[in-house]
Amino acid sequence: MVRTLRAWFRPTWPGLSGAFVLALLSLTPSLLPRPALFQGLVTGVTAAIGYGLGVALAWVWRAFADREARQPSARTWWRSLAVFAVVLLVADVLSVRHQDRIRALMGLGDASWWRFVTVPLVAVLVFCLLVAASRGLRRAARSLSAFLGRHIGPQAARAVGFLSVAALTFFTLSGLVYDNAIEAVDASFALGDRQVSARLDPPTSTLRSGSPDSALEWDDLGRQGRRFVARGPSGAEIAEFTGRPALDPVRAYAGTANAEDVEERARLVVEDLERAGGFERANLLVAGTTGSGFIEPSAANSFEYLTGGDSAIVSMQYSHLPSWVSFLVDQRAARHAGRALFDAVYQRWSALPPGDRPRLYLFGESLGSFALETAFSGEADLRNRTSGGLFVGPPSFNSLFTEFRELRDAGSREIEPVFRQGRTVRFTTDPWRPTIPTSEPWDGPHLLYLVHASDPITWWSPDLVWNRPDWLEERRGRDVADAMRWYPIVTFWQTSADMAVAMAVPSGHGHDFVGEHVAGWAAVLEPAGWTKADLRRLQQQLLDANAANDGVPPSLQDD
Repeated sequence: MVRTLRAWFRPTWPGLSGAFVLALLSLTPSLLPRPALFQGLVTGVTAAIGYGLGVALAWVWRAFADREARQPSARTWWRSLAVFAVVLLVADVLSVRHQDRIRALMGLGDASWWRFVTVPLVAVLVFCLLVAASRGLRRAARSLSAFLGRHIGPQAARAVGFLSVAALTFFTLSGLVYDNAIEAVDASFALGDRQVSARLDPPTSTLRSGSPDSALEWDDLGRQGRRFVARGPSGAEIAEFTGRPALDPVRAYAGTANAEDVEERARLVVEDLERAGGFERANLLVAGTTGSGFIEPSAANSFEYLTGGDSAIVSMQYSHLPSWVSFLVDQRAARHAGRALFDAVYQRWSALPPGDRPRLYLFGESLGSFALETAFSGEADLRNRTSGGLFVGPPSFNSLFTEFRELRDAGSREIEPVFRQGRTVRFTTDPWRPTIPTSEPWDGPHLLYLVHASDPITWWSPDLVWNRPDWLEERRGRDVADAMRWYPIVTFWQTSADMAVAMAVPSGHGHDFVGEHVAGWAAVLEPAGWTKADLRRLQQQLLDANAANDGVPPSLQDD
């Protein structure tokens, strides 16, 4: 049987050893719980990476030792396969136990017993497919080398054949396929962006973009822009909740169809904000969007409730792509849009008499925080030009977020750093707790970063390949398993894989912040007359609204 398997699959001993080690490590705990099919995919891909590394290391060793490859005996194959199978079976059982512990930290039930069978089956299938694909490329390189060998020297033929196939594969995946795929996805979402849902009516209030009084056409606002201006609490709803008089909030928004040039788009939305009386409100919020122009309803609604509707929110779209695609490929567009929007707002705001200026706040979630961060040079710039703001789930590549973490005060943790005694910028993993440092005053502008210790979007970094991060050295966050360890290459891949399921967890974990914006904004705004019970009541109302959509993230819901 072993000979038949080897004749068909022809595995190498170093390759299988590498696949075994990395597959074993892929079953160790990571930041988030994973569905069985997804874990099988991750383990299969990781094993294929291990196989390639094992083959490569063995080739280098033989080259230095100047000897040929040695084939293990059939008995050795049998014993090795038996050991591999038993150890991986034990690892699979332990992996389920670890998954149950992570799920318990996030308030989820135990994993299904089908996981014991599903994970190894899917992993083996994915591993075999990937190895077969790589061997197909190797055969193509050898065939090309054999053809070239008829015309040039054998060594040159092998080198040219290998490099040609490698270059063709690389440029196909990173160039032709990649670019065409992104263009196709963008075109597809652009088409959907223009489709107007029958479930949403254009606003009639002069306080909203897309209304009859607005120069920004309803059809051009984009799918997420139409959702933003057509929804949100009215003054009457805010007053009913708070028991105090309230105003109808102002919401201004521009879509990519309103102007192709990002600076022109920013100019148009600021003009519409001014038309709607946004600069006459007490509180003005500049909101960065994620992906295709999405603004988290929990964040916008919280701001409007806590300010009694005496507020205006301005934002604009910069892409048609969904958030996860924009996160990977559209960072430059986000940067340009964030700078253009804030600069346009600030130019008009700073022209007002100092006594007539509204308090100027910032909001950005995920890539939206990255977009707005780029408009500022550092803490002093944020302090001088804003009244504060709320940045939620920032990616690790945010320049200011990175600076604040790396230059944090001695003794503070990376997941909840203290920067310059918290005089302007503060961090929290739980907005319902007092922000640290509790012993220091927070007198000036309040800028709060809300992060989750289990959020792979925040903690993913290329540095994970070779460097152990501080957040795995220090005391863990409340929802990160103590059993999680750092392994070279593997932890980077594990965290990369976790990003795909970052939203598939309950609110308060991973990259899901629905409802937590209430406490976050309360820490920033410090609204008078609001008790913790009031804040909890508002949080529950926002969670109920999300649950009414069957728990589907607002950014993915249909109009």
